[in-house]
Amino acid sequence: MPTRGRHCRIAPSTVAPFAGIQCLVHEPKSASVAAHAPSDERLKRRAAIASLCVAIVLLLVKFQAYRLTGSMAVLSDALESIVNVVAAAFAIAGLWFAGMPADRNHPYGHGKIEFFAAAFEGGLIAFAALLILWEAGHALLHGSVIRELDAGILLTGAAGLGNGLLGLFLMRVGKRHRSLTLIADGQHVLSDFWTSVGLVIGLVLVRLTGIPWIDPLVAMAVAIVLLVTGAKLVRTAAGGLLDEQDPELVERVVGLLNREFGQGVIRVHHLRAIRAGRVPHISAHLVVPEHFRVDEAHDIAERVAASVGRELGEGDLDFHTDPCFRSYCKVCDIADCAVRQQPFAGKKALSVEEAVTPDDLMLH
Repeated sequence: MPTRGRHCRIAPSTVAPFAGIQCLVHEPKSASVAAHAPSDERLKRRAAIASLCVAIVLLLVKFQAYRLTGSMAVLSDALESIVNVVAAAFAIAGLWFAGMPADRNHPYGHGKIEFFAAAFEGGLIAFAALLILWEAGHALLHGSVIRELDAGILLTGAAGLGNGLLGLFLMRVGKRHRSLTLIADGQHVLSDFWTSVGLVIGLVLVRLTGIPWIDPLVAMAVAIVLLVTGAKLVRTAAGGLLDEQDPELVERVVGLLNREFGQGVIRVHHLRAIRAGRVPHISAHLVVPEHFRVDEAHDIAERVAASVGRELGEGDLDFHTDPCFRSYCKVCDIADCAVRQQPFAGKKALSVEEAVTPDDLMLH
C-alpha cells in the first residue's frame, strides 16, 4: 500500500552549495474526500450496471423493429446495440478494476484500465460500422423489402429516446467523477441516439416517398458517423496509454502554482501532468534560493504540494527543488538575500509554456 505522508530524498551535487531535494508527496485525502471515495466508486459501478440493463432492453426492442420491418437501417441500429451491450459489460469490469487501490505491483494504481476500456469500445464501434456498411451495400445492390414502417418508426424512436436519456446520464456521472470509461460509454450511447434520429427520418422518407433505396443509404450514413466516433475514442485512449500530457490539467496546475510564488518559491519549470484514469500524476521543479538549507527547501516543497493537493483532491505530486543559481534575482522577493545580484523587480505570472520547459532549456 502507498505510504501516507511526505518523504524527501536528498540529491547531492558538486556544482552548488545546495543542489536541491526531491520531495515525493502522496498527499493524504481529506476526511471528506476519503469518505466520499467509496460512494463515488459505487455510483460509477451502478451507472455502468444501469447502462448494461438499458442496453439489453433496447437491443431487444430494436431487433423486434427489424423483425417487423426488414429495414437495413434498423438492422444497422440493432447491430450497434450489440456493441452497446458488450461495451457496457466491459465497462463494469473496467470500473471494478480501476477502483482497486494501489499495491506493490501497481504503485500508481489501476486507473489506466479505463483507457483500455475506452479503446476496446471504440474498436467495437468501428467494427459495427463496417458490418453496417457491408449489409447496407448488399441491400443497395440487391434490393430489400420493407414492411410495417409505422411500427418500425415507433419502436426505433422509443429506443432512440431511451439511448438519449441514458447517454446524458452516463456523461454527467463520468465528467463529475472523471471516469473515461463512463464518458466513452456515454458518447457511444449518445451517438446511438443520433443514429436513431437519422433512422427515423430515413424511415419517414421511405414511408412518404415509397423509394426503398433510401433505407440502405441512411444505414451507410449511420455507419460513417459511427466510424468517426470509434476513431475518436481510440485516439483519446491511445493518448492516455502513451502518457500524453493533459492540457486541461496542466493549465489548472499552473493556475494553482501561480498562487504560491513568493517567500522562497521563485519559479516553476519542468512541469509534467498526466492522468491515469481519474487520478492525476504531477511532477515539477520548484526554483528556491540557493542559500536555503535543505530543511527550508523541504518545507517549501511540502507547503506547495499540500496546497495543490487540497485543490485537486487526490493524486501523486512529485516536487523537486532546484537552486536559483542567482539567475532569478529580479523575481525573487527574499529581502535579506546575501547573494542577490539584481534588485527585486516584482512577481511575474507563470505561463504554461514556461512551466513545461525542461531544466536545460531554462538555463540557456
